[in-house]
Amino acid sequence: MEKLLALQARVIGALVLRETRATFGTSQLGYLWAILTPAAGTAVLVAVFAAASRQPPFGSSLALFFATGLLTLEFYQKLSGSLMMTFNANKALLTYPLIKETDTLFARFLLISATYLIIMLIFYAALILLGLADAPRYPEQLLWAFLATALLGFGAGIFNAVLYSLWDSWQHVERILTRPLFIISGIFFIPSLLPSKAIAVLKWNPVLHLVEWMRAGYYPNYESTVLDKTYLLAFALILILLGLIGERLYRKKRV
Repeated sequence: MEKLLALQARVIGALVLRETRATFGTSQLGYLWAILTPAAGTAVLVAVFAAASRQPPFGSSLALFFATGLLTLEFYQKLSGSLMMTFNANKALLTYPLIKETDTLFARFLLISATYLIIMLIFYAALILLGLADAPRYPEQLLWAFLATALLGFGAGIFNAVLYSLWDSWQHVERILTRPLFIISGIFFIPSLLPSKAIAVLKWNPVLHLVEWMRAGYYPNYESTVLDKTYLLAFALILILLGLIGERLYRKKRV
């Protein structure tokens, strides 16, 4: 059993290295670009709202408020979107008996998660050094929120991967369904301050709970009446379960 686990770990490790070269190339500029892209997006939003004399909905830093929302949403969308293409992108590798479809999923998942962990650490550290943010009040909660984002992204990714491998048009349907997330995930507002009828609708969005969890972990006095960790984690686990079952049931059909 130990030998099998060690062999599987080596296979996934090799796949992670392959994904790294395929995603970022052999140049270090690829990693730099992965960091600059979300940073530039947040900077543009801050500049636009600052020009309009917009005050942050919470706290004293526009950059921090937007970053806790934008980076969380981008991490989730990167996982759900990239994992969706995994099966089709690695068909040649699946001819090797040691490599399973789930191995390619885990490899891409680990690479994206590690990349966004570095992005968030560097970005928040930069905000602190520039005087645009204080140190996080509850770093352990930030870590749990990051892991919950990874879990939900993995669940959505594997679910999307199964559907996309069976129906090519799913990628277009998924983009339409997820496009409103930028508006309804609490990036620009505090959900707890909305009318109860609006909250009753928006709370079904699991990404909203991720953003709320991030902010509750960063700010010392951010009290969310919307955050439901049980619902969020249950939603993520159900997606993972459905995805894994679907992958198993339709594996031969995709070959």
